[in-house]
Amino acid sequence: MIVGFHSGMPGTCPDPVSKNGEYVPQTVNPTAAGGDRILWTYGVSWERTDIPTADRWDRYWQNTDWGVDWVGLLSSVMILGFLSGLVIMIALRTLSDLHRYNQKNISEDDIDETGWKLVHGDVFRSPSHPLLLSVLVGSGVQVLATATLIILFALFGLLSPAHRGALITTGIVLYNIMGLFAGMVSSRLYRRFKGLLWKRNALVTSLAFPGLIFILFFIINMTLRGQHSSSAVPATTFIKLITLWLGLNVPLVFCGTYLSLRMPLPDDPVPTNQIPRQIPETVWYRRSWFSILAGGVLPFGVIFLQWFFILLCLWNDRFYNTFGFLFVSFIIFVVTCAEITIFMGYFQLCGEDYHWWWRSFFTASTSSLYVFLYSTFFFFVRMDISSPVSGFVYFGYTLIIALFVFVLTGSVGFYACYFFIWRIFASVKVA
Repeated sequence: MIVGFHSGMPGTCPDPVSKNGEYVPQTVNPTAAGGDRILWTYGVSWERTDIPTADRWDRYWQNTDWGVDWVGLLSSVMILGFLSGLVIMIALRTLSDLHRYNQKNISEDDIDETGWKLVHGDVFRSPSHPLLLSVLVGSGVQVLATATLIILFALFGLLSPAHRGALITTGIVLYNIMGLFAGMVSSRLYRRFKGLLWKRNALVTSLAFPGLIFILFFIINMTLRGQHSSSAVPATTFIKLITLWLGLNVPLVFCGTYLSLRMPLPDDPVPTNQIPRQIPETVWYRRSWFSILAGGVLPFGVIFLQWFFILLCLWNDRFYNTFGFLFVSFIIFVVTCAEITIFMGYFQLCGEDYHWWWRSFFTASTSSLYVFLYSTFFFFVRMDISSPVSGFVYFGYTLIIALFVFVLTGSVGFYACYFFIWRIFASVKVA
């Protein structure tokens, strides 16, 4: 099995009629007939090796700078530790508030001491556009499950970084299979929002986000075909993708919806008032735009270095092999998204603002905005691309990746905030 080759260029062009395998400089006389022709040759020699097949790619990893990966991992752990400390402080304060609030002999002044308990009658009020939110969260869970399995497969050596086609094919197949979880999560959340159009919910979940990605990919591919590029995907591949999408992903989404409909839905821990509570004016740093923009900074800081290496390998024909660091960084990234959303959501409730459903999704998902902005910076600083078509392809694929990050981080932040709020209000005794 051929696993690689090494090529070397001699100082002069070898004469193809040389004898005994010796390189003889080729004489070129531009004035003579046929003197402007330069003949190029090459030779191949086969050598046996005792290196096991699994270790034959190690020579291509020798230039990996492991020190930079360790520094990036250490900085990610420090960010995670900082956020974990903040979440622990919030948990301790919440437990203290619950202890005072649940006492039998308690005055009204003590009940109104902190703001988050005042919104117990509105905190589980259904958000605006519940169908869209449930579809985005379900699509995010689908992407999260797919990304986790791909990283695990690559970590255990089931996917080789040298075979990018196999990596992409595996990702596409896994994504369509994970449609089962997308249907379950989206349908269950839509029912939680008192939605009745479950068939529409399942149809939109199976078609909306995958359809958006397919349209973007189709536009990129048509641009490449217009330039007669060899990297353009043939029409038969598109037919296979559509068949896999409509024949596997859509039925599995409906199967997940059917399974979700058969599962009982627990009641809210606190009842919802009929009349919505008025939200008081708040300071600027508690407003939606600030918390959303600030929420994505720390998650992006966790994966900043790994994203730089991924961009470097994707667009400079290099092999990415640090899947161990990628796996640990991915875990830290997910936990960081959850913790920053809990932190922002807690202080939002303390300001008596109970519109946390959409904000919890956008707080962590803005990290995708920073991923796209840094990729733009990388394009102008590290890439040497002058062709408009190549730039369009670069930003097109970057937009697709940013959309995947958008729904993935949004779903993680949403469920982290949802479980946190559910837990603290389930512990409150409401008359």
